[in-house]
Amino acid sequence: MQRICVIGGSRYFGKLLVQRLHAAGHRVTVVNRGSAPPPPGVEHLVADRDDEAALAAALGTRTFDVVIDQVCYTPVQAGIAVRVFSGRTRRYVMTSTIEVYDPATAVLPAAARNTPVPEERVDPAAWRVRTDLPWHDEAYLEAHYAEGKRQAEAVFTRDGRFGFASVRSAHVLGGGAREFTGRLAHYADRLARGAEIVVHARELPTVFIHYEELADLLLWAATATGFTGPLNACSDGLLDVRDIAAAVAAEAGRRPVYRTASAGERAGPFSFDRYYAMSNSRAKELGFVFSRTAEWLPRAAAEAVSATAPARGAHRA
Repeated sequence: MQRICVIGGSRYFGKLLVQRLHAAGHRVTVVNRGSAPPPPGVEHLVADRDDEAALAAALGTRTFDVVIDQVCYTPVQAGIAVRVFSGRTRRYVMTSTIEVYDPATAVLPAAARNTPVPEERVDPAAWRVRTDLPWHDEAYLEAHYAEGKRQAEAVFTRDGRFGFASVRSAHVLGGGAREFTGRLAHYADRLARGAEIVVHARELPTVFIHYEELADLLLWAATATGFTGPLNACSDGLLDVRDIAAAVAAEAGRRPVYRTASAGERAGPFSFDRYYAMSNSRAKELGFVFSRTAEWLPRAAAEAVSATAPARGAHRA
Protein backbone atom coordinates (compact mmCIF):
# COMPACT_ATOMS: atom_id res chain seq x y z
CA MET A 1 0.00 0.00 0.00
CA GLN A 2 1.23 3.47 -0.89
CA ARG A 3 -0.01 6.96 -0.06
CA ILE A 4 -0.89 8.53 -3.41
CA CYS A 5 -2.08 12.01 -4.23
CA VAL A 6 -3.87 12.58 -7.55
CA ILE A 7 -4.22 16.17 -8.73
CA GLY A 8 -7.30 16.33 -10.93
CA GLY A 9 -8.76 12.86 -11.34
CA SER A 10 -12.37 13.96 -11.83
CA ARG A 11 -13.01 12.74 -15.38
CA TYR A 12 -12.13 10.24 -18.10
CA PHE A 13 -8.95 8.20 -17.57
CA GLY A 14 -8.06 10.24 -14.47
CA LYS A 15 -11.30 9.21 -12.79
CA LEU A 16 -10.67 5.59 -13.77
CA LEU A 17 -7.11 5.84 -12.43
CA VAL A 18 -8.41 6.94 -9.02
CA GLN A 19 -10.86 4.04 -8.96
CA ARG A 20 -8.15 1.51 -9.81
CA LEU A 21 -5.65 2.92 -7.33
CA HIS A 22 -8.27 2.65 -4.59
CA ALA A 23 -9.28 -0.87 -5.67
CA ALA A 24 -5.62 -1.91 -5.53
CA GLY A 25 -5.53 -0.99 -1.84
CA HIS A 26 -3.63 2.30 -1.97
CA ARG A 27 -4.50 5.25 0.27
CA VAL A 28 -5.64 7.82 -2.27
CA THR A 29 -6.12 11.56 -1.86
CA VAL A 30 -7.69 13.53 -4.71
CA VAL A 31 -7.05 17.27 -5.00
CA ASN A 32 -9.24 19.29 -7.38
CA ARG A 33 -11.62 22.21 -7.46
CA GLY A 34 -14.56 20.09 -6.36
CA SER A 35 -16.25 19.60 -9.72
CA ALA A 36 -16.89 15.92 -9.01
CA PRO A 37 -16.47 13.84 -5.84
CA PRO A 38 -14.15 10.82 -5.86
CA PRO A 39 -15.45 7.33 -5.07
CA PRO A 40 -16.22 6.38 -1.46
CA GLY A 41 -13.10 5.69 0.57
CA VAL A 42 -10.97 8.23 -1.31
CA GLU A 43 -9.99 11.41 0.52
CA HIS A 44 -11.07 14.59 -1.27
CA LEU A 45 -9.35 17.94 -0.82
CA VAL A 46 -10.87 20.95 -2.60
CA ALA A 47 -8.31 23.49 -3.75
CA ASP A 48 -7.30 25.41 -6.87
CA ARG A 49 -3.86 24.16 -7.89
CA ASP A 50 -3.13 27.62 -9.32
CA ASP A 51 -3.44 29.15 -5.84
CA GLU A 52 -0.20 28.21 -4.09
CA ALA A 53 -1.25 29.26 -0.60
CA ALA A 54 -4.64 27.56 -0.86
CA LEU A 55 -3.09 24.34 -2.16
CA ALA A 56 -0.54 24.24 0.66
CA ALA A 57 -3.23 24.95 3.24
CA ALA A 58 -5.50 22.19 1.88
CA LEU A 59 -2.67 19.65 2.06
CA GLY A 60 -1.81 20.60 5.64
CA THR A 61 0.84 18.25 7.00
CA ARG A 62 0.07 15.39 4.62
CA THR A 63 2.91 13.55 2.89
CA PHE A 64 2.76 11.05 0.05
CA ASP A 65 4.82 8.32 -1.54
CA VAL A 66 3.73 9.46 -5.01
CA VAL A 67 1.92 12.40 -6.57
CA ILE A 68 0.20 11.89 -9.94
CA ASP A 69 -0.49 15.22 -11.63
CA GLN A 70 -3.25 14.91 -14.23
CA VAL A 71 -3.78 18.62 -14.87
CA CYS A 72 -0.42 20.37 -15.15
CA TYR A 73 -0.37 22.44 -18.33
CA THR A 74 2.12 25.27 -17.75
CA PRO A 75 5.53 26.02 -16.24
CA VAL A 76 3.81 28.30 -13.73
CA GLN A 77 1.69 25.42 -12.45
CA ALA A 78 4.77 23.20 -12.35
CA GLY A 79 6.66 25.79 -10.29
CA ILE A 80 3.82 25.95 -7.76
CA ALA A 81 3.76 22.15 -7.52
CA VAL A 82 7.52 21.97 -7.01
CA ARG A 83 7.37 24.40 -4.10
CA VAL A 84 4.24 22.95 -2.47
CA PHE A 85 5.22 19.27 -2.74
CA SER A 86 8.89 19.70 -1.85
CA GLY A 87 9.38 17.59 1.27
CA ARG A 88 5.93 16.03 0.87
CA THR A 89 6.70 13.33 -1.70
CA ARG A 90 9.59 11.27 -2.99
CA ARG A 91 8.14 10.79 -6.50
CA TYR A 92 6.10 12.90 -8.89
CA VAL A 93 4.44 11.60 -12.08
CA MET A 94 3.04 14.11 -14.55
CA THR A 95 0.64 13.18 -17.35
CA SER A 96 2.07 14.75 -20.49
CA THR A 97 1.27 14.34 -24.18
CA ILE A 98 2.41 13.20 -27.61
CA GLU A 99 1.94 16.81 -28.66
CA VAL A 100 5.37 17.66 -27.25
CA TYR A 101 6.67 15.97 -30.44
CA ASP A 102 4.24 17.58 -32.88
CA PRO A 103 6.32 18.69 -35.87
CA ALA A 104 4.02 21.70 -36.16
CA THR A 105 5.25 23.10 -32.83
CA ALA A 106 8.56 21.36 -32.04
CA VAL A 107 11.77 21.59 -34.02
CA LEU A 108 12.86 17.98 -34.46
CA PRO A 109 15.92 16.62 -36.28
CA ALA A 110 15.26 15.63 -39.88
CA ALA A 111 15.86 11.97 -38.97
CA ALA A 112 12.92 12.09 -36.53
CA ARG A 113 10.34 13.30 -39.03
CA ASN A 114 9.45 9.93 -40.59
CA THR A 115 10.04 7.43 -37.78
CA PRO A 116 8.46 6.88 -34.34
CA VAL A 117 10.32 9.27 -32.05
CA PRO A 118 11.97 8.13 -28.81
CA GLU A 119 11.78 10.18 -25.63
CA GLU A 120 15.16 11.84 -26.01
CA ARG A 121 14.00 13.76 -29.11
CA VAL A 122 12.44 16.29 -26.73
CA ASP A 123 14.75 16.64 -23.73
CA PRO A 124 13.01 18.68 -21.00
CA ALA A 125 16.35 19.45 -19.34
CA ALA A 126 17.31 21.49 -22.40
CA TRP A 127 13.97 23.19 -23.06
CA ARG A 128 13.68 26.93 -22.50
CA VAL A 129 11.24 27.98 -19.76
CA ARG A 130 9.25 31.22 -19.99
CA THR A 131 7.06 31.82 -16.95
CA ASP A 132 6.48 35.41 -18.06
CA LEU A 133 4.21 34.38 -20.93
CA PRO A 134 0.41 34.77 -20.49
CA TRP A 135 -0.19 31.21 -19.35
CA HIS A 136 -3.19 32.38 -17.30
CA ASP A 137 -5.04 33.32 -20.49
CA GLU A 138 -7.20 30.40 -21.63
CA ALA A 139 -7.01 31.27 -25.31
CA TYR A 140 -3.21 31.55 -25.17
CA LEU A 141 -2.93 28.28 -23.26
CA GLU A 142 -5.13 26.44 -25.75
CA ALA A 143 -3.05 27.74 -28.65
CA HIS A 144 0.21 26.79 -26.91
CA TYR A 145 -0.82 23.51 -25.28
CA ALA A 146 2.22 21.54 -26.47
CA GLU A 147 4.67 24.25 -25.44
CA GLY A 148 3.05 24.53 -22.02
CA LYS A 149 3.53 20.80 -21.47
CA ARG A 150 7.16 20.92 -22.64
CA GLN A 151 7.96 23.79 -20.30
CA ALA A 152 6.15 22.15 -17.38
CA GLU A 153 8.26 19.02 -17.86
CA ALA A 154 11.36 21.23 -17.96
CA VAL A 155 10.56 22.86 -14.60
CA PHE A 156 10.11 19.52 -12.83
CA THR A 157 13.16 17.97 -14.50
CA ARG A 158 15.55 20.76 -13.56
CA ASP A 159 14.39 21.27 -10.01
CA GLY A 160 15.35 17.83 -8.70
CA ARG A 161 13.57 18.03 -5.32
CA PHE A 162 11.92 14.66 -5.96
CA GLY A 163 12.10 11.89 -8.53
CA PHE A 164 10.19 13.08 -11.58
CA ALA A 165 8.64 11.14 -14.45
CA SER A 166 6.40 12.32 -17.28
CA VAL A 167 4.04 9.99 -19.13
CA ARG A 168 3.67 11.27 -22.69
CA SER A 169 0.30 9.91 -23.71
CA ALA A 170 -0.71 9.16 -27.28
CA HIS A 171 -4.11 10.31 -28.54
CA VAL A 172 -6.65 8.76 -26.17
CA LEU A 173 -9.75 6.94 -27.42
CA GLY A 174 -12.57 4.93 -25.91
CA GLY A 175 -15.23 5.41 -23.30
CA GLY A 176 -18.16 6.52 -25.44
CA ALA A 177 -19.86 9.50 -23.80
CA ARG A 178 -16.99 9.73 -21.30
CA GLU A 179 -14.56 10.57 -24.11
CA PHE A 180 -14.63 14.30 -23.51
CA THR A 181 -12.61 15.24 -26.62
CA GLY A 182 -15.54 14.14 -28.80
CA ARG A 183 -13.29 13.10 -31.65
CA LEU A 184 -14.77 9.67 -32.29
CA ALA A 185 -18.22 11.14 -31.74
CA HIS A 186 -17.41 13.63 -34.51
CA TYR A 187 -17.13 10.77 -36.99
CA ALA A 188 -20.10 8.87 -35.61
CA ASP A 189 -22.26 11.96 -36.04
CA ARG A 190 -21.03 12.77 -39.56
CA LEU A 191 -21.52 9.21 -40.71
CA ALA A 192 -25.04 9.13 -39.28
CA ARG A 193 -25.91 12.32 -41.16
CA GLY A 194 -24.23 11.22 -44.37
CA ALA A 195 -21.88 14.19 -44.13
CA GLU A 196 -18.51 14.26 -45.85
CA ILE A 197 -15.36 13.51 -43.88
CA VAL A 198 -12.75 16.14 -44.60
CA VAL A 199 -9.18 14.82 -44.83
CA HIS A 200 -5.81 15.97 -46.06
CA ALA A 201 -4.68 15.07 -49.56
CA ARG A 202 -2.23 12.67 -47.98
CA GLU A 203 -3.04 11.37 -44.50
CA LEU A 204 -0.11 10.33 -42.34
CA PRO A 205 -0.39 8.00 -39.34
CA THR A 206 -0.16 8.60 -35.64
CA VAL A 207 -0.39 6.56 -32.42
CA PHE A 208 -3.25 5.99 -29.99
CA ILE A 209 -3.99 4.48 -26.60
CA HIS A 210 -7.22 3.26 -25.03
CA TYR A 211 -8.26 5.24 -21.95
CA GLU A 212 -8.34 2.11 -19.80
CA GLU A 213 -4.82 1.18 -20.87
CA LEU A 214 -3.58 4.68 -20.05
CA ALA A 215 -5.09 4.44 -16.57
CA ASP A 216 -3.33 1.11 -16.10
CA LEU A 217 -0.03 2.52 -17.31
CA LEU A 218 -0.25 5.51 -14.96
CA LEU A 219 -0.97 3.16 -12.04
CA TRP A 220 2.04 1.08 -13.05
CA ALA A 221 4.25 4.14 -13.49
CA ALA A 222 3.34 5.40 -10.04
CA THR A 223 3.53 2.18 -8.05
CA ALA A 224 5.47 -0.55 -9.83
CA THR A 225 8.64 1.12 -11.01
CA GLY A 226 10.97 3.93 -10.05
CA PHE A 227 11.94 5.20 -13.50
CA THR A 228 12.50 8.90 -14.02
CA GLY A 229 12.34 11.11 -17.09
CA PRO A 230 9.86 10.97 -19.97
CA LEU A 231 8.03 7.81 -21.03
CA ASN A 232 6.02 7.39 -24.21
CA ALA A 233 2.65 5.68 -23.83
CA CYS A 234 0.97 4.27 -26.93
CA SER A 235 -0.60 1.02 -28.05
CA ASP A 236 1.11 -0.94 -30.81
CA GLY A 237 -0.09 -0.23 -34.33
CA LEU A 238 -0.27 3.04 -36.26
CA LEU A 239 -3.60 4.42 -37.50
CA ASP A 240 -4.54 7.20 -39.87
CA VAL A 241 -7.83 9.09 -40.15
CA ARG A 242 -9.26 6.65 -42.69
CA ASP A 243 -8.62 3.74 -40.31
CA ILE A 244 -10.51 5.62 -37.60
CA ALA A 245 -13.41 6.57 -39.86
CA ALA A 246 -13.64 3.05 -41.29
CA ALA A 247 -13.86 1.55 -37.80
CA VAL A 248 -16.70 3.89 -36.85
CA ALA A 249 -18.42 3.31 -40.20
CA ALA A 250 -18.31 -0.45 -39.72
CA GLU A 251 -20.09 -0.12 -36.37
CA ALA A 252 -22.58 2.42 -37.72
CA GLY A 253 -23.38 0.42 -40.84
CA ARG A 254 -22.49 3.37 -43.03
CA ARG A 255 -20.08 4.05 -45.85
CA PRO A 256 -17.70 6.99 -45.34
CA VAL A 257 -17.54 9.68 -47.98
CA TYR A 258 -14.24 11.55 -48.01
CA ARG A 259 -13.42 15.00 -49.33
CA THR A 260 -9.96 16.54 -49.54
CA ALA A 261 -9.62 19.73 -47.54
CA SER A 262 -9.28 22.87 -49.64
CA ALA A 263 -6.49 25.36 -49.06
CA GLY A 264 -6.80 26.80 -45.56
CA GLU A 265 -9.65 24.47 -44.59
CA ARG A 266 -9.38 22.50 -41.39
CA ALA A 267 -9.47 18.73 -41.79
CA GLY A 268 -11.23 16.39 -39.38
CA PRO A 269 -9.78 15.06 -36.11
CA PHE A 270 -6.75 12.79 -36.53
CA SER A 271 -6.16 13.81 -40.14
CA PHE A 272 -2.50 14.77 -40.15
CA ASP A 273 -0.41 16.08 -43.01
CA ARG A 274 2.74 15.27 -41.04
CA TYR A 275 4.14 12.03 -39.63
CA TYR A 276 3.22 12.01 -35.97
CA ALA A 277 4.23 8.85 -34.12
CA MET A 278 6.33 7.94 -31.12
CA SER A 279 8.16 4.83 -29.96
CA ASN A 280 6.99 2.89 -26.89
CA SER A 281 10.20 0.86 -26.61
CA ARG A 282 11.30 2.37 -23.30
CA ALA A 283 8.08 1.43 -21.52
CA LYS A 284 8.34 -2.11 -22.88
CA GLU A 285 11.93 -2.40 -21.70
CA LEU A 286 10.78 -1.31 -18.24
CA GLY A 287 8.17 -4.08 -18.25
CA PHE A 288 4.87 -2.63 -19.44
CA VAL A 289 2.96 -4.72 -21.99
CA PHE A 290 0.90 -2.74 -24.49
CA SER A 291 -2.16 -3.88 -26.38
CA ARG A 292 -2.60 -3.44 -30.12
CA THR A 293 -4.92 -0.77 -31.48
CA ALA A 294 -6.67 -3.43 -33.57
CA GLU A 295 -7.72 -5.18 -30.34
CA TRP A 296 -9.71 -2.29 -28.89
CA LEU A 297 -10.57 0.08 -31.78
CA PRO A 298 -13.81 -1.72 -32.78
CA ARG A 299 -15.07 -1.52 -29.19
CA ALA A 300 -14.17 2.16 -28.93
CA ALA A 301 -15.91 2.84 -32.23
CA ALA A 302 -19.03 0.96 -31.11
CA GLU A 303 -19.15 2.98 -27.89
CA ALA A 304 -18.92 6.22 -29.86
CA VAL A 305 -21.74 5.17 -32.18
CA SER A 306 -23.91 4.14 -29.23
CA ALA A 307 -23.19 7.35 -27.31
CA THR A 308 -24.25 9.58 -30.20
CA ALA A 309 -27.43 7.64 -31.05
CA PRO A 310 -29.75 9.46 -28.56
CA ALA A 311 -28.55 12.85 -29.77
CA ARG A 312 -29.20 11.86 -33.38
CA GLY A 313 -32.70 10.70 -32.51
CA ALA A 314 -33.44 13.94 -30.69
CA HIS A 315 -32.18 15.91 -33.68
CA ARG A 316 -34.57 14.11 -36.02
CA ALA A 317 -37.47 14.66 -33.64
